[in-house]
Amino acid sequence: METNIAGHEGVGRVVKVGKGVSSDVMGKLVGVKWVYSACGECEICKVRYVHCPHQNNSGRNVPGTFQQYVVSPLKYTTIVPEGLEPEIVAPLLCAGVTVYAGVTQASKFITQGDTIVILGAGGGLGHLAVQVASVSGYRVIAVDSGDKADVCMTSGASEFVDFLKQDVEQTVKGLTGGIGAHAIMVTAGSEKAYESVPKLLRNLGVLVCVGIPRLDFHVPISPFEIIVRGLKIVGTSVGTESDVQELLRLTAEGKIKPQIEVYDFNDINDVMGKLAKFQVKGRAVLRLPQ
Repeated sequence: METNIAGHEGVGRVVKVGKGVSSDVMGKLVGVKWVYSACGECEICKVRYVHCPHQNNSGRNVPGTFQQYVVSPLKYTTIVPEGLEPEIVAPLLCAGVTVYAGVTQASKFITQGDTIVILGAGGGLGHLAVQVASVSGYRVIAVDSGDKADVCMTSGASEFVDFLKQDVEQTVKGLTGGIGAHAIMVTAGSEKAYESVPKLLRNLGVLVCVGIPRLDFHVPISPFEIIVRGLKIVGTSVGTESDVQELLRLTAEGKIKPQIEVYDFNDINDVMGKLAKFQVKGRAVLRLPQ
C-alpha cells in the first residue's frame, strides 16, 4: 500500500461535484471500485482498461473507501440504479464483477450446460461465482468446507463437495463421467486449491485464476501437460463498467444476491480477524457512520 487509507467497493451518495461535472449527479447513489483511474491512452486500455499498467487503485496508491468522504473521477465511478441497497451493491463492485468477468472468460471456451468447478465456493468471491455461473446456464460443482454448504447450495450450486471430508478428485471425477470439469475457477487464495486443478480439469479444459495465493507461487502445470492436454489458463482482475452495469441489472432482477454480514466500522479489527480464520460466510460489509 502506498496510502494509509485502505478499502474499495465503497458505496455512497454524491455530496459535491467538481469543475466540468454536471450537477445532475448530485445526490445519486454511486460506487467506487478498485480501478480508481486508468491512463486511457495505452494499447491495453484500448482493449480492456482494467488491465492498464498505469492504473491507480483505491486503497493501494490512492486513499481508499474506509472513510466517510472520498473523491472519485466520474469516468470511473459507477452510477447505481435506485432501489438497490448499498450493502448489497458494495460486494458487487470488486468481488462480484471479478467473478462475472471470470465466467465471461470461461464462456469463450465452454458452452451452456457444461460443468464449472468453483474452488472456495462459499467465500466472498466464490458464492457470487456460483450465482453468476448458475445464472449463465452452467452446471456448478461447489467445493469448500462443510460449514459453507448452505451458502453454496442456496447460491445455485448443483452439487457440493466438502474438501475436508471428501476426496475432491474422486468426487468431481465421479460427477463428470470420469474425465473432469470443463472449467475450474479458483476463487480462494489457496495454494492447495491451485495444486488440485490438474487432477480436476478435463483435457481441453480451462482454468480461470481469480484467487491470489502468495506472489511467488506457481501453478503446478508443466508446459508439456498444457500442450498434450490442450489446456487453457486465463486470469481476470475485476471488470469493466459495462460488466458492472450488467451485474447490477441481474441483481435488480433478483438473479444475483450477495450473502452478506454487515458490521459497524468500529468492528473492523474483529472482522479482519474473522476473515483470517475463514469465519465469514459470503462477504463482510462495513457500515460507516453517517
